[in-house]
Amino acid sequence: MSGVLLLSCPDQQGIVAATSAFIARFGGNIVHAEQHVDRLAGNDVSVFFQRIEFDLARPNVKHEAFLDAFQVVAEQFEMTVDLRNTAVPVPTAIMASKQPHCLYDLLTRWRSGELPMDLRVVVSNHPDHRDICEHMGVPYVHLPVTKETKPQQEQQVLATLAKHGVELVVMARYMQILTDDFVSHHPMRIINIHHSFLPAFIGANPYRQAHERGVKLIGATAHYATADLDEGPIIAQETAHVTHRENVAELTARGRDIETVVLARAVRSHLEHKVAVQGHKTIVYS
Repeated sequence: MSGVLLLSCPDQQGIVAATSAFIARFGGNIVHAEQHVDRLAGNDVSVFFQRIEFDLARPNVKHEAFLDAFQVVAEQFEMTVDLRNTAVPVPTAIMASKQPHCLYDLLTRWRSGELPMDLRVVVSNHPDHRDICEHMGVPYVHLPVTKETKPQQEQQVLATLAKHGVELVVMARYMQILTDDFVSHHPMRIINIHHSFLPAFIGANPYRQAHERGVKLIGATAHYATADLDEGPIIAQETAHVTHRENVAELTARGRDIETVVLARAVRSHLEHKVAVQGHKTIVYS
């Protein structure tokens, strides 16, 4: 068995020693460990975070048995514990609209083995990408939506995700605002790419806004979708320097390149169990 432990608890002495000793007693070997102490402003309590990758020499050990045994340590330090099996890729769905760049990039990275996800389905409110998805061997579900049919369409999307056993949802420029009800079904398991360096230039036509303001940086932000539009915890960001010589089309092209890289980076971090959420922000392990 191989796995990743994601831990958080009030910071105190002895956490690393107790966790390492437990894994050793269980016949495990730690192959990578990283930790962080978050000292919250105005709060006397600091929060300890740790990510531990480990292998167990006993191949038949079930994750449930490991977690049950680990509860002694968890209770001692008031830990929140998440155990992930690194041998099992995360069941994933991609949602897309008409713009192809993020979808096609994710499909290519998945087919090449760069993204360790179990891609179950692509859902779109447009029919445009059916051929490429079916060529890649991914089921494509077209669920059109209008303002009047949005509640029914969202229920159809949720039913599709449930049918395919999806855990992670990636919004690859899916140009529909998700309702609070939709987001509540996949808390901190919906990754969105925003076509600007949040919080600047939100809303429609960000590259036109940027051009009109004569910006010298453009960027993109990948974050978890929450009930607050574009306010979810940020996973990855990137910027590029631009000049007054670049027109809107050139800024848009450069921006799309950034979007694909940032979204793929965020998705990979989630798939590799390297993201911990603390309030409105994330700890992203290396």
